[in-house]
Amino acid sequence: MTTAIEVHGTCEPRFSRVRDVFADNFSKHGEVGASLAVMVDGDMVVDIWGGYADAAQTRPWERDTIVNTFSTTKGIVATCAHRLVDQGKLDIDAPVAQYWPEFAQAGKGEIPVRYLLSHQAGLPAPRNFLPPGMAYVWEPLRDALAEAEPWWEPGTRHGYHAITFGHLVGEVIRRVTGMTVGQYFRKEIAEPLGVDFHIGLAPEHDARAADMIPAPLPTLDSSNPLAQVLSDPNSMNFRAFMITMDTTLDSTFMNTREWRAAEIPAANGHGNGRSLARLYGALARSGELDGFRVLSEEAIGAATEEQAYGEDAILMMPTRMGLGYMLDLPEMQISPSGRLFGHAGLGGSFGYADPETRMGIGYTMNKMIFSEDIVDPRWPAMFEAAYEAL
Repeated sequence: MTTAIEVHGTCEPRFSRVRDVFADNFSKHGEVGASLAVMVDGDMVVDIWGGYADAAQTRPWERDTIVNTFSTTKGIVATCAHRLVDQGKLDIDAPVAQYWPEFAQAGKGEIPVRYLLSHQAGLPAPRNFLPPGMAYVWEPLRDALAEAEPWWEPGTRHGYHAITFGHLVGEVIRRVTGMTVGQYFRKEIAEPLGVDFHIGLAPEHDARAADMIPAPLPTLDSSNPLAQVLSDPNSMNFRAFMITMDTTLDSTFMNTREWRAAEIPAANGHGNGRSLARLYGALARSGELDGFRVLSEEAIGAATEEQAYGEDAILMMPTRMGLGYMLDLPEMQISPSGRLFGHAGLGGSFGYADPETRMGIGYTMNKMIFSEDIVDPRWPAMFEAAYEAL
């Protein structure tokens, strides 16, 4: 376990406890390498990093180190969709089939785009596993979803579309713009806002990409929610996470060129704390930063309205969904106001905006943790310290 590290970067004095808590994660929770950033009303008040980019601890985590963020990527995809709404190119309440005609198969002709964003479409997985090796190819999962019959009547319940969210919303984005999610995000948001986040990582960035360090999978008899999800290979829940039978939650795929290069917009974006804090920092202040408007205030308001709340059909625990963003959950409320929105990723990363305090916060790391209650042990103290400083 790492016991002491040097924290690099900048931190305003009133946020010094955020820096201390970040450093404590290395001794208390075995952090290996990480970055954390906090933006308040357009000012980057915390931008720190430390540790190592590899398990052997031979490669220092640098200012420009980026890392896989898993489902934190979903918030990026949602932001792209809402930008299209702002541009008048996408109607959230129009049928998906209006943009993607093939989607109308199996009685899905009237499912609105809204249900894709709110995890209410009933399509957390195709009915059959994809062939081995197909997880990194866009068309097989897209086509399987177009052909699939929903697992439940759309709109009657919600269940986390762990992998399929990115292909469902991403294909709508592609049909509307002619660009993949990664291309659209780069052109429309990342480059003009100066955000170092990538969906589909070019090979020239490999040298600065940290290696993910997987946590041991929970035993099937444990109380960990992930263990319950993975207990039955024939279940809808299992298939929501394991689209192909050759998918595993270990470094054999997380650190490969194939995984990094693919566009799996629900799960394989690469970035750092600064990039997430900057994007969510813009959303926290009505959508504008440094003269560039990401989203209108109206679009943010609509995107963060509660769409579904209660027992999640996939995760088998309460979740609260907006339109592509996860909302603060009363059972585990993070922000004092309850208005926090954004997304977290498997193993620990997150990006969130709090419009009440005009704060954007982003955290990325390479050591994954699967906790029994799904609350990452590194999170509470970081959020608490940030809110105390405001």
